[in-house]
Amino acid sequence: MREYLLTLCITAAVTYLLTGPVRKFAIVAGAMPEIRARDVHREPTPRLGGIAMFFGLCAGLLVADHLTNLNEVFAKSNEPRALLSGAALIWLIGVLDDKFEIDALIKLGGQMIAAGVMVMQGLTILWLPIPGVGNVALTQWQGTLLTVALVVITINAVNFVDGLDGLAAGMVCIAAGAFFLYAYRIWYSYGIEAAAPGTLFAAILMGMCLGFLPHNMHPARIFMGDSGSMLIGLVLAAGAISITGQLDPDALALFTGSEKAAVHQTVPVYIPLLLPLTIIAVPAADLVLAIVRRTWRGQSPFAADRGHLHHRLLEIGHSHSRAVLIMYFWSALIAFGALAYSVNSASMWIVLGIVFLSAVGLVLLLLPRFTPRVPVWAQRFVPPRYRRRRRAAEAAEAAVAREAAGAEETVGRAPVAAGVSGVNGATAIGPRSRFVDRR
Repeated sequence: MREYLLTLCITAAVTYLLTGPVRKFAIVAGAMPEIRARDVHREPTPRLGGIAMFFGLCAGLLVADHLTNLNEVFAKSNEPRALLSGAALIWLIGVLDDKFEIDALIKLGGQMIAAGVMVMQGLTILWLPIPGVGNVALTQWQGTLLTVALVVITINAVNFVDGLDGLAAGMVCIAAGAFFLYAYRIWYSYGIEAAAPGTLFAAILMGMCLGFLPHNMHPARIFMGDSGSMLIGLVLAAGAISITGQLDPDALALFTGSEKAAVHQTVPVYIPLLLPLTIIAVPAADLVLAIVRRTWRGQSPFAADRGHLHHRLLEIGHSHSRAVLIMYFWSALIAFGALAYSVNSASMWIVLGIVFLSAVGLVLLLLPRFTPRVPVWAQRFVPPRYRRRRRAAEAAEAAVAREAAGAEETVGRAPVAAGVSGVNGATAIGPRSRFVDRR
């Protein structure tokens, strides 16, 4: 665990320290596009935050290669090199898109090529654990197509949800945290070395997001852009492929009695990682809804609009920060709920806890729909928007009444020409002096 934490801290530190210089470079390079109709920020903000995140990824892999316990991952597996190759390609495409606005089909082709590069180096799905059936081996073409599909879906799901300050980085960090706990449990508890690459990828991904978040929280000083969103989506997909598609359930069957029992035990996290429906459930749902909505209107599935989930939260009445926190809450509930269910699927308390927290999330979603009346003694403990403003309202009414009375008094009086002094304080500047008496 210490080696993973050290790798995480080094990745976060490098990403955090490089984000400031990258912001200045983005401003000089002109990577500050004009505000579009679908944007929610009000001032032009530099992109290219993915540059710092990519160098954080490189630093994390370099440090892990020189650690005693994690060096075996590089010696026995080619997956870290496959990840670095695919990440470099997708990062380069993202940097060009942040600067020159590449066409959506070209980006889709680049995503498929990056996934193919990882497949050529061994990072691919070899078999699928199916409940009730067991371990199903895949042919080379089946594994390649499934791997490319998973990478492309994950990249675009993360890219679609990157619409508010700190949203994509925070949600991916939560997903990576749940995935790290699951992978570490398989690696440490069962002693399966094949889970070590996925555990390392999750730790590095958390470091990338944690190092970038201080610069990206509302109000954001820099955006990660496509160079960052596609990069973290690819790293998340690589960890899922490493654990789900290359870990043999027979190793787990040594402890559970049979292969089918092992598959059934781990299915709450195996299958969702493949589709993916729990670890990135909110981005995946947003992706599906966006494609259906745009296709229904006769538009291209890649045409940008303001119909994403975070846009709808703002339309309901949530503030920017609260909309981000609500998305964090649902991501954590789904990811860690699936993690808890995979550990002990027979516990009813876990199911009841998930149901209760889901009800709390629904209440938070509907919070702007009503303004509760808070007692006087409790007004100190609630946000200002829920406090009774009697004194402020009375003062405003009194000011309006005074203005109306003053307007009635001035009716019927002859107008005073500008420059005539001595009448109601009139001066050459205007009817009343705008200078404050310092005495």
